[in-house]
Amino acid sequence: MVTSPSLKGLQAFEAAARTGSFAAAADELSVSAAAVSQLIRTVEEQMGRKLFHRVNRKVVLTEAGVEMLPRLTMAFQEIGSVSRELGGDAFRPRLVVSVPPSMAMGWLSQRLAGFVASHGAADISLRGDDDPVPFDRELIDIRLSYGLHYREHPTEDITRDAVYPVCAPGLASAIKAEALAGLPLIHTDWGPTGASFPSWRNWFEAEGAQPGRAAQRGLSANSSRAALDLAISGLGVALAQGVYCAEAVEDGRLVRPAARAIALRQPYCLTIPERSARRDVVAAFRDWLIEECRRAVGSPALR
Repeated sequence: MVTSPSLKGLQAFEAAARTGSFAAAADELSVSAAAVSQLIRTVEEQMGRKLFHRVNRKVVLTEAGVEMLPRLTMAFQEIGSVSRELGGDAFRPRLVVSVPPSMAMGWLSQRLAGFVASHGAADISLRGDDDPVPFDRELIDIRLSYGLHYREHPTEDITRDAVYPVCAPGLASAIKAEALAGLPLIHTDWGPTGASFPSWRNWFEAEGAQPGRAAQRGLSANSSRAALDLAISGLGVALAQGVYCAEAVEDGRLVRPAARAIALRQPYCLTIPERSARRDVVAAFRDWLIEECRRAVGSPALR
């Protein structure tokens, strides 16, 4: 007869694997690090499988440990939810949201209060991640990406965006496209692993202008948010996605010194793993996030 692993031992393993440290797990569980180590050894003996490699005072998950962690984390979260409900405390659903770093830094964080106000309190973990993201290891419930990255999970196109020349009002004296080449330009480069971002050379070519070397000079940022902040600070003209710059154009922090926009090659996509798709809070956040994105991309200030 196979001995079932002890619940305390599984809890010690889950905490240590999630936090990456026996000491951190000990603090979370209010026991000693030695107790955590012993509990995990007992579970390993009961299961007949190693869950950690112990190397130079560090612990690294084995393949068996990697496989167990997300399932145990979900199980303990569910137990905690049931305990809170039965204990009479108000139930607060948990939601792990992953978006590109530029969206997490300001755009979405500034809007989350609107979701909470309309849908009620929730324990939301907002993550700014580059693709690809580890859905199961980090228990991500919903992921917004630029482009289709996750064919192994249900994914939908939610909207298509464009980039617009934007600058602070003080730099807006150049109305003609040719004159933009004489202004400081802000370039966005997502790096070798990122998608291709429209360049200023692309923009001038679409406008039928010949900027020469001017299209390569100026400031450069490796994130859309940083480029937008540089433009708001008056340091130059940036090519910014509508989803990010619409609000700043609406309230006058930015202006559009030229009308031409360049459509982005890929849509924004929303990915929700099947394990999360039936949860009410996930469905509510999906609908709310799609509406917020489409409202920004479709802003009258960008027409």
